[in-house]
Amino acid sequence: MQLRTYLLAWRTTTLHDREVVDALVDPAHAGPSPALQEALQRWPGHYYWSDEPEGRHLILTHRLPHRRRERWVLHAALFLTTLVTTTFAGAVLSGAIPYDNPLDLFTGGYPMPPGLVSAWATGLAFSLPLLTILMCHELGHYCTARWYELDVSPPYFIPVPLIPSFIGTMGAFIRLRTLLSDRRQLLDVGVAGPLAGFVIALPVLWIGLVLSHSPPGHGELSGMLLAIGSETFGLGDSLVTLALREITHGGMRTLLLHPLAFAGWVGMFVTMLNLLPMSQLDGGHILYAALPRSHARAALLCWALILMLGWYWRGWLVWGLVVLLLSRGRLGHPPVLDAYRPLPRSRRWLAWAGAALLVITFAPVPFRF
Repeated sequence: MQLRTYLLAWRTTTLHDREVVDALVDPAHAGPSPALQEALQRWPGHYYWSDEPEGRHLILTHRLPHRRRERWVLHAALFLTTLVTTTFAGAVLSGAIPYDNPLDLFTGGYPMPPGLVSAWATGLAFSLPLLTILMCHELGHYCTARWYELDVSPPYFIPVPLIPSFIGTMGAFIRLRTLLSDRRQLLDVGVAGPLAGFVIALPVLWIGLVLSHSPPGHGELSGMLLAIGSETFGLGDSLVTLALREITHGGMRTLLLHPLAFAGWVGMFVTMLNLLPMSQLDGGHILYAALPRSHARAALLCWALILMLGWYWRGWLVWGLVVLLLSRGRLGHPPVLDAYRPLPRSRRWLAWAGAALLVITFAPVPFRF
């Protein structure tokens, strides 16, 4: 290693995708010195500094050449299929395609409307912003992981018919196929997705609310309403939606959402679900990175609170079960390569940003029927 001259000691760990070098820098070069800066410019990988009790460390990463080939055709096919299903959902929301009985698609009794393609295309006002939000969320994770030289998959989109999800998708995910080096990497990768998705969802929701209007008749429901076929459902408010509703419509008590507004609302809903601090959700990553010793207790408490909220919306019970199944019954978090390396002070604001994002997007009762 060409950096040996500037180091007192180092430890090299070889993983399947990269080599990680934890190096204690000679105090004479810990500034860093001009000579070390020049040598680091020639390092064939990624590096960052870590201030620890015994001195300044360099964490160096070097990618190994044998990386697995990605299945780009599969990723593209899933994305295009999700575009079709979410656009169909958007056309139903806009009223261009009738959909009073969702089982008609499976029984053959569905009446195909004239001009099906043009009617379907009206749903792009919903599907394109929604998929943009989901894509930016996953690319936040993906790009940050790649910046750290981690082995990570491109996004997998999950298309579904309007049963069980009436938006045409169950979201998207990426696969981290390696062990993260430390809690700094875990925090950066975990929080990047929700922040990136929120940045897109906020203007989408804002513009969509401007396009929304008060319905002529809505029965006993109030707040944000969503029309699906001949049915009308209520959507729960978060601090973000309350603030934007006040900005765009003042004291209007009832609002029928434009499909664009619903896409933004779904973006906020996805952000909220992912930021719950348990298991390997984004919020679980953030909590473990910031407070590794408290993660297990906090995750169990969060899961219990979700079950309690299930009294008001049964979807919380489903989500709690999904998280439990995906984590194989363990709400804790798997370790990183070096859990004892301190989290830099520069990263604490990121943890607080993640917590604040959960607070302002949290809707205790997301759906009202």
